[in-house]
Amino acid sequence: MLGTPKLLIAEDDRFLSSLLKARLEKDQFEVKIASDGEEVLEILKAFKPDIIVLDLIMPRLSGFEVLEALSVDPQYSSIPVIVLSNLSQESDMERAKQLGVAEYFIKARTSIDDLVKAVKNLGVKV
Repeated sequence: MLGTPKLLIAEDDRFLSSLLKARLEKDQFEVKIASDGEEVLEILKAFKPDIIVLDLIMPRLSGFEVLEALSVDPQYSSIPVIVLSNLSQESDMERAKQLGVAEYFIKARTSIDDLVKAVKNLGVKV
């Protein structure tokens, strides 16, 4: 990856998104935060991230709706997406995988370090 890797965090929990942003900026990522699904699509118009970390339960547009929009747009369909969600049903994980998610993490079972490691691993492939 050339230059500073860009990351978009789509998370309505402001504490968690701030924590992730601070940690990833320390690791030399340029980070933008969206607090709802519509804001994700707005930010994408001006900021093309190398990776997206996406919550599935968000206001205005759900993470699934964001994934559907990304998957049909050739400009965004190749951006790797890491889901970080409270949804732990197998059906939710399967639906996300069908929509092209690279990694799926359940918030209660995932440390910040695990998430950062996954972001870095995907960043190497971008």
